[in-house]
Amino acid sequence: MLESSMGGDGLQSIPALLRRNAKAIANAPAYREKELGIWQSWTWSEAEKEITDLALGFADLGVGPGDYMAIIGRNRPYLYWSMIAAQMVGATPVPLYQDAVAEEMTYVLSHCGARFVVAGDQEQVDKVLEIQSELESFEHMIYLDSRGMRKYDHTRLHAYADVQAKGRAASDQAKAKLDNGISALTYDTTCVMLYTSGTTGRPKGVVLSNRNIIETAKSSSEFDKLGANEEVLAYLPMAWVGDFIFSMGQAPWTGFCVNCPESAQTMATDLREIGPSYYFAPPRVFESQLTTVMIRMEDAGRFKKALFDYFMAHAGKFGSAILDGKQVGIWDRIKYSVGEMLIYGPLKNTLGFSNVRVGYTAGEAIGPEIFDFYRSLGINLKQLYGQTEASVFITQQPDGEVQSDTVGVPSPSVEVKIGDNGEVYYRSPGTFVEYYKNPESTAETKDPEGWVATGDAGFFEESTGHLRIIDRAKDVGKLADGSMFAPKYVENKLKFYPRILEAVLFGAGKDRCVAFINIDLNAVGNWAERNNIAYSSYQELASHPKVLTAIKTHVEEVNRSVAQDTMLSGCQIHRFLVLHKELDADDGELTRTRKVRRKIIGEKFEDLVTALYDGSKSVYTETEVTYEDGGKGKITATLEICDVPVATGSTTMAAE
Repeated sequence: MLESSMGGDGLQSIPALLRRNAKAIANAPAYREKELGIWQSWTWSEAEKEITDLALGFADLGVGPGDYMAIIGRNRPYLYWSMIAAQMVGATPVPLYQDAVAEEMTYVLSHCGARFVVAGDQEQVDKVLEIQSELESFEHMIYLDSRGMRKYDHTRLHAYADVQAKGRAASDQAKAKLDNGISALTYDTTCVMLYTSGTTGRPKGVVLSNRNIIETAKSSSEFDKLGANEEVLAYLPMAWVGDFIFSMGQAPWTGFCVNCPESAQTMATDLREIGPSYYFAPPRVFESQLTTVMIRMEDAGRFKKALFDYFMAHAGKFGSAILDGKQVGIWDRIKYSVGEMLIYGPLKNTLGFSNVRVGYTAGEAIGPEIFDFYRSLGINLKQLYGQTEASVFITQQPDGEVQSDTVGVPSPSVEVKIGDNGEVYYRSPGTFVEYYKNPESTAETKDPEGWVATGDAGFFEESTGHLRIIDRAKDVGKLADGSMFAPKYVENKLKFYPRILEAVLFGAGKDRCVAFINIDLNAVGNWAERNNIAYSSYQELASHPKVLTAIKTHVEEVNRSVAQDTMLSGCQIHRFLVLHKELDADDGELTRTRKVRRKIIGEKFEDLVTALYDGSKSVYTETEVTYEDGGKGKITATLEICDVPVATGSTTMAAE
């Protein structure tokens, strides 16, 4: 790790860290990008030159202190450079989700008053041009990929390369002004504004300072001993705080390399080629990878499948213990080593995890079974608990103290306490400055002493001191009999099964729990093909009797598992239906980070919830959907409702 005193040497901004790296580790790789199948690389000195030229070009275009610059596109070095260049001239970068629809984009661009936009390609340019009449502050847009842009009106459009070229030709006076501007950046200068996912309403602009990002990057890097030799794959949305802290905070602090894949389609290949040593993914990614593994094993020959099952059963018993350095018998270690040669090693290589030294998952709770599967392979996967408002890190799991049902201990320099109502509170150097233009929400979330209300319910385990998150505080409730209702706990157990993509549990204030389930089209489609089951659409496959039978089996297994938890045994599922459509962010049912908007789903499908509780055997429904081109349509379906047995200890009784 690069050593530096953050207090008195001027390193109080990301641009200052960049310039330090350009001198201290000038020839070390800073950024890589795969384009047309070939990896391109920039050293820290090369990146610093590219970013400085871009910043001078921004200044020539009129970007300056107080401006907000929106960044829209997939992960590319050029767009990360745009954020640093904006900081150099005193502007605030505001990354947006590249898959945001017009309404979402209009709100964010209007709310922050963005005068400038950097767009990755023609698709993003077209989105902004479509809504430009609604954007009072918008003045100029810089585009990176020029394909398809030749015949556009370039009055307010500028090619990224042209802006950078103007920067290269800047006068000495302009360069001196830029140097002075960078020197004037302090710990209290705004580093970035990131918008929340908007789970319960409009997204809020979270203002994070240089202090928030740099101090958090410093502490978290020291916690996991991250150094300049780490390799990271930057593939998660640039608008998400996790990507920002890794790619824009920890990377310049430690000096490690940020690698950008060519596309979502090449992601798996690019992951294997880079072989990251430091890896992060939300639970959804790990669930998807596990689904792919299980599909492949179902297609494998009998001997290979038996070999896989045998050694994975052994890994399930001893893999995590060996990983944590605990005492395991010599024979079991030998057997595990054989499994490493035959199964675990090749599987990790296929997944791209052969070199992972530190892996994290966060964003929402991961199913314990999924988590344990990866750790059993010898992958040091850990959980952290964080928020945009915390610059990510609130708690982390130390090496050797990893548990599947907790999120670790408070991160360095972070204080955590539990309120009287069970809500988790924290304060730290990473605590956000404010919600932009929203003093009311700021005051509701952060008190005068700096304590932030997370909105999550949890408690510290007495035996370990680790924090256990139960669910969102607003989602945790009581069933009619007074027992606890924590939907996410059950939903995560359901999503362990490859055939189940998403689940939404209902039951607060009711006498029992019911659920919506989304099937995973890839997993169930593969199963259908192997069993000669014909289907022409998601809806047709989701309603097939054999699919419903398979899902019912999984729900019964989850009920038996939930019954073992005395605190949450009342959350067993009595009835469920398989939805006729996939829950979609474009339809407002999920956030852009794929978190369930439970209240919106309950209101939108109120007729289905009612049918689950009134004893109906089936229900007819009509639903508005959004197509890929943004158009609206309506689909209709008659859904079968399935009753499920619930368990009491070792006894099973039929659902009422």
